[in-house]
Amino acid sequence: MDMDTQRVGTVAELENVTKRYGNVTAVDGLSLAVRAGEVLSLLGPNGAGKTTSINLLLGLAQPGSGKARLFGRAPNDLAARRRIGVMLQSTILEGRVRVAEYVGHYARYYPSPTATREALELAGIEDLARQPVAKLSGGQKQRLMFALALCGNPELLFLDEPTAGLDVEARRALWSTLRALAEDGRTIVLTTHYLEEADALADRIVVINRGRVIAEGSPAEIKSRAALKRIRCKTRLAAEAIAALAQVHSAHKDGALTEISTLQPEAVLRELLQQDPALAELEVSGARLEDAFLELTRSQPTEQAA
Repeated sequence: MDMDTQRVGTVAELENVTKRYGNVTAVDGLSLAVRAGEVLSLLGPNGAGKTTSINLLLGLAQPGSGKARLFGRAPNDLAARRRIGVMLQSTILEGRVRVAEYVGHYARYYPSPTATREALELAGIEDLARQPVAKLSGGQKQRLMFALALCGNPELLFLDEPTAGLDVEARRALWSTLRALAEDGRTIVLTTHYLEEADALADRIVVINRGRVIAEGSPAEIKSRAALKRIRCKTRLAAEAIAALAQVHSAHKDGALTEISTLQPEAVLRELLQQDPALAELEVSGARLEDAFLELTRSQPTEQAA
């Protein structure tokens, strides 16, 4: 790591950064450190400031105040940028150039690139090597962008909604690749609207709202912030009737089972068993990441930001 890195183990950092676009404050005194070797997921509602935070770390936007660092340097420093891979939603891929040629061309900008074939294999598109980019489907282009992010053999990956537009099989394959990259010591910064994805992949989650960090911790720690508990069971009672009970937050059918959210699981269970002694397949668990996310952000209305 460079001698001028701000702190040992920190590969990217925002320090008390504020960024405004006209009258809109996109990032408001935000501090964020990306630690070497971790998978960090940034979560937040639309307009919370996630994209702006990433752009600041990448040097695509400049702070109005505060500091942004990448490997201890300015984010637009060439030596720092050669150590990262980036996959953004805004990338446009067109042209008659074949997939392998496209990746090979990008790889030449890096001093120690990943072999083109390996980058294609990691992205799951080795069979598309000779396909013209213009003929790729939306999901195939998404995986090509992932290959482009990998082609420079990066130490640090920034992935903005990497599985958007992918089918379930392709999404799971990309998850497997990300886990392998993390085990290889790569650092990954992930933004996603799929909360299941953050729960499955992240070592640490940072929740941003209105341009500020409102919570951070492991997925388990974030989920523990939600007071709601979940009850799943097989019951003859209608979900609408259960939802009407005093202590029930919500209830809905999930196949043959009914899923119930409540702050008072013991009281709800006593009532359920009284009304349906044949209740079966009972399971009580803590909140999902989605429950915690909604609870954390519900009380903080989002202003329009990036």
